[in-house]
Amino acid sequence: MKILVIQQKMIGDVLTSSILFEALRAKYPEAQLDYLINSHTLAVVENNTNIDNFILFTKQEENSKRALLRFAKSLKHKKYDVIIDVYSILSSNIITLFSKAKIKISYYKYYTTFIYHYNIKRQTKTETKSGLAIVNRLQLLKPLGIDITEAKPKIHLTKEEITSSKQFLKNQGIDFKKPLYMISVLGSGTNKTYPFAFMAKVIDTIAKQTGGQLLFNYIPNQKEQAQAIYNLCRPETQKLIFFDIFGKNLREFLAITKHCTALIGNEGGAINMAKALDVKTFAIFSPWISKDAWSLFEDNKQNVSVHLKDFKPEFYNNKNEKDIKKDALALYQEFSPSFFDKKLNVFLQQTTNL
Repeated sequence: MKILVIQQKMIGDVLTSSILFEALRAKYPEAQLDYLINSHTLAVVENNTNIDNFILFTKQEENSKRALLRFAKSLKHKKYDVIIDVYSILSSNIITLFSKAKIKISYYKYYTTFIYHYNIKRQTKTETKSGLAIVNRLQLLKPLGIDITEAKPKIHLTKEEITSSKQFLKNQGIDFKKPLYMISVLGSGTNKTYPFAFMAKVIDTIAKQTGGQLLFNYIPNQKEQAQAIYNLCRPETQKLIFFDIFGKNLREFLAITKHCTALIGNEGGAINMAKALDVKTFAIFSPWISKDAWSLFEDNKQNVSVHLKDFKPEFYNNKNEKDIKKDALALYQEFSPSFFDKKLNVFLQQTTNL
């Protein structure tokens, strides 16, 4: 049997959907299990022994209809028996449509039901700690006789990556006798980034309460923005920030994060990766992102999150997701760190009382 799982888009989505492979491998130990993902997300699922092959979707296929059709036709010749389309947008619809798979599974959308044999309706509530993002993905396995409701993504680092990253941190002056915090200072976009002045206050709180060492998670082209947040921090906080220590690629970031006491900051891919590394997390949600969907494995100890809706639910009355997204920047300005100071302080105390 040959099974293809399609999950394009962001790193967090690709990591989260990788949970399907452990369940598929348990059910079909001899099957060929392939994963179709965007090329820039490969690092987050490398070394996953449940995945046989990675099919990479590049910028070329993204930007050219002709290239996309050529790509879809090439996959047709691989003769997959099952396609699980987690992404379910036009490009993955086309890829699935061209395939000869006998079983095609995706989420229910009235305008794509003719493409798939099974159209799964998403749940809107769950009692599990996994979160809706996990629960709804696992529902896609039900047509294959796999009925589970909880699973956790895992990142597979090599011993060499872990050892070399620890030595790198030591060489840069990191003292492993003190707490080490990775700060997710920037989100994937402006409407997913906590206001700089607020983030600086959060970082000041971390520094004052823990006296820990602080790393900033950013990529080189975000250095100017990261520097702006650094400049807003108190001088005594700045002394604890190792600004020039960061992963030059995603695998390096993952290996460095593995050694951190906790990752704190903007909810997004970095938070989800830290969870998959079993690193404590404190996530600040964007006002327009669904906490029900993405507050994965919350227990108010290992993984904690805050959302404006927790404190000001009246801001969300009679508003749909589109309206909230449009107002995200204004809503962010209402989301003062003072709302969650106590929750953050409790979390920080837990990280220093290990």
